Amino acid sequence: MPQIRGANVLIVGATSTIARHAAGELAARGARLHLAARDEADAERIGRDLEVRRGAEVSWGPFEATDYEDHERLLDGATDAMGGLDGLLVAVGMLGDQARADADPGHLRDVIEVNYSAPASLIAAAANRFEAQGEGWIAALSSVAGDRGRSSNYAYGSAKAGLTAFLEGLRGRLHGGGVHVLTVKPGPTDTKMTFGMDDPPPLMAEPEPVAERIVWAIKEDKDVCYAPPIWRYVMAAIRLIPASVFKKLDL
Repeated sequence: MPQIRGANVLIVGATSTIARHAAGELAARGARLHLAARDEADAERIGRDLEVRRGAEVSWGPFEATDYEDHERLLDGATDAMGGLDGLLVAVGMLGDQARADADPGHLRDVIEVNYSAPASLIAAAANRFEAQGEGWIAALSSVAGDRGRSSNYAYGSAKAGLTAFLEGLRGRLHGGGVHVLTVKPGPTDTKMTFGMDDPPPLMAEPEPVAERIVWAIKEDKDVCYAPPIWRYVMAAIRLIPASVFKKLDL
């Protein structure tokens, strides 16, 4: 099973609410961290707070997910900063706006790229490194929205569905090679992404227990983690609804 204490962990999208809490959980268990985010100043603030509150060893740096040429550099930089690389937590994403995506192909492309293409590219590069060294783990945030295409957010949901399928296939490829791949499927969570919604979705979770669940799933070598766990059963029921009925639902 993956070891957290003493592990060198790269967190991308490190300033997101869930990633920030997950960083705290990992640091509390003795991991060294490298925080990568578009807002490097915010990543530094989070890192210095972890140093003070958790006594953690933390480094940080800039990362733009859609700068594909920068992915290998990021992995090199994180490896150099920590003295190795054992784990990768990917928390990159954007909810986007479905109505805007319907009318604006550019926005649709952005939603797909940030939620699927860019994370998949980075994960693939890291997977090759872990495979070569014969050990490591990857945990990436997909979403329950990827379990079924709903009319209210199918741009975001389809991108997350693509990421889920990518991770499942990668898991199969790396199975038995000492590299573990975890797909995290959070339900709606009270984060910057959902802040200010006029009509918040049901079963909105707080980020702290979601982060705790993610770190638990990493430690326990799980393949798929719904967070909170109730979403496993909710989505199982939703997947059973016939397509002829589902298309008529206002979801």
